[in-house]
Amino acid sequence: MRWFAVSPACRSRLWDMGTVKAIVGFLVIVAVIYVLFQVAPPELTNYSFEDDLKSVAQIGGSNPHTTDDELVAQVIKKAQEHSITLAPENVTVQRIGSPGSLAVYVAVDYSVPVTLPGYSFTLHFTPSSGNKGF
Repeated sequence: MRWFAVSPACRSRLWDMGTVKAIVGFLVIVAVIYVLFQVAPPELTNYSFEDDLKSVAQIGGSNPHTTDDELVAQVIKKAQEHSITLAPENVTVQRIGSPGSLAVYVAVDYSVPVTLPGYSFTLHFTPSSGNKGF
């Protein structure tokens, strides 16, 4: 078997390339973690807000005397609890079924801006209280 000797200059260059790759890899991992910390909170907030929409729709469906405007106000209040800014135009309320078995469908449409260094984008959410069909 024949062993090849690597000169000290070549070894130094190989070590430098390995160091550069390690630093670049580390920076990529840090960047991914940073982006996740910017995107995850709005996603988790939307998930929790959607649960609140389901409970608002259930309560609205169980009380036939609740008006659509009252439901919209409840949804906006729940959104404010999650630091989501909504206008009444962003909330859709539909009553489904007959007066004896009334169900309420609530849907919301909103966006959250995300700002990263050198890049900005908008996350668009459309949470709802569930399936409109029976």
